[in-house]
Amino acid sequence: MNRSLFRPHPRPSGAMLLTGILLTTGAIAFGDDAASGSVDKQLHAALEQAGFTGKIQSTLVPRLGRPIDTRLADLGRLLFFDVSGGLHDDNTCGGCHSPSAGLGDTQSIAIGVQNNLIVGPHRTGPRNQRRTPSAANTAFYPNLMWNGRFSAPSGDPFNNSAGFVFPAPEGSTLFPPNDPVIKHLLQAQAFIPPTELVEVAGFTGTKFTIGPRFDQFDDGKGRTVPPPDASGFRNEPIRQAVLTRLNGTPNYRQLFGALFPTVAAGGPIDFTMFGRAIAEFEFTMVFADAPLDKFARGDDNAMDSSAKKGGLIFFGKGKCVSCHTVSGKSNEMFSDFQMHNIGVPQIAPFFGVGQGNVIFDGPGEDEDFGLEQITGKSADRYKFRSSPLRNVSLQPAFFHNGAFTRLEDAVRHHLNAADSARRYSPVNAGVDLDLTYRIAPVELVLAALDPGVSTPLHLDIDEFEHLVAFLKRGLLDERAIPRRLCELSPSSVPSGMPVLSFENCKRQRD
Repeated sequence: MNRSLFRPHPRPSGAMLLTGILLTTGAIAFGDDAASGSVDKQLHAALEQAGFTGKIQSTLVPRLGRPIDTRLADLGRLLFFDVSGGLHDDNTCGGCHSPSAGLGDTQSIAIGVQNNLIVGPHRTGPRNQRRTPSAANTAFYPNLMWNGRFSAPSGDPFNNSAGFVFPAPEGSTLFPPNDPVIKHLLQAQAFIPPTELVEVAGFTGTKFTIGPRFDQFDDGKGRTVPPPDASGFRNEPIRQAVLTRLNGTPNYRQLFGALFPTVAAGGPIDFTMFGRAIAEFEFTMVFADAPLDKFARGDDNAMDSSAKKGGLIFFGKGKCVSCHTVSGKSNEMFSDFQMHNIGVPQIAPFFGVGQGNVIFDGPGEDEDFGLEQITGKSADRYKFRSSPLRNVSLQPAFFHNGAFTRLEDAVRHHLNAADSARRYSPVNAGVDLDLTYRIAPVELVLAALDPGVSTPLHLDIDEFEHLVAFLKRGLLDERAIPRRLCELSPSSVPSGMPVLSFENCKRQRD
């Protein structure tokens, strides 16, 4: 362990191991396991003050206003894993939201289309710009993606009274307020991935053929031209092409017909049906009953001593909860769902044909401007959404670009972001070889560092280990571990197309 980020102090004698844990109510000390009752009381008090109940999962069905439709969810599961939903025939939701990684990415920076049909450490292909966030628990997220570009203006993903807002060309027009069919943010968001060229759609079957780089297109006459306007090029024609595939697949006609009377009567499968099926599957992927939830509901034995002490640090001295909030619109998801620049080192794929499908920002094409890409405001540069922390131990990489591959290193970065960024080595951080060659100028990022991480925070070794224990064990819902989620991946799909190979799932089954 690198101890340089922590202020060392002599280990106290006797039973007391840690003192002076600062909660927002004042300085509170706790002792060893013999005083575990005191720790329990302090943690219960901290959770109550933070607004954490441990009951968020039980609110899913009441907020939906209906039971989950298990048949529709199973259809959504098949679509989630069937590459026929992507015009390039090689990627689907499951290719980047892997059951072997808590429905998150197996890569530091996602590999979408043009992959080798493998999901796991040996996945190859051109990279995109960011790590794919987990699809688990997204039913409770008021906005989606690292830049929050899909959002519910009401602040509640279950409430479509203000519609849903997406980037152009959809904007706020495709999902108007009080739509009687698209009622949840996830149902709307499912319209988008099949249209994303670098994620699922690929660069075939559309008006232009992609050139060697994402923003260069071959016009069919040997000339490279800029990309056409998205509103006249991409989304709806691609959706129609996907629907042509689904309507031309007898198995899908039968599956949709069993659920939608209009299809059974000979009508077409439409994209609202597709979106509702994908979302229904995602509603079943809520894993928000971790040891901390059980503890909050009164089971004091649900967490081990170290995790409890780490919880006190998280909600107190560590100040983690200031951004990884649990109350109000955060829905106990451990994120304020706001955008922050926390000084994450910016890495980019090795520059060359076939190395990436996205041209990065900045003069060296090695930066990611984050929220600025959506707002156009320079003040939003390098800002990304606070990552929700439930089941964080299942992630193989951390932050928007997976710049760190060990949870301990990600925690250390928070404690002294400026020092961590300046000392950063992608090789030491454990990222894949093709991501070790290009690092953007760090001082540009640090010049606009969020005040919440601008002052170093010192934890001693014990405090640090307790905090990591809380994140790893206190926030892990065992239902999301690979052994269980791998059971979701089908051995065959309705289209009859090849299924993705999930490496870690194969190991689990073997």
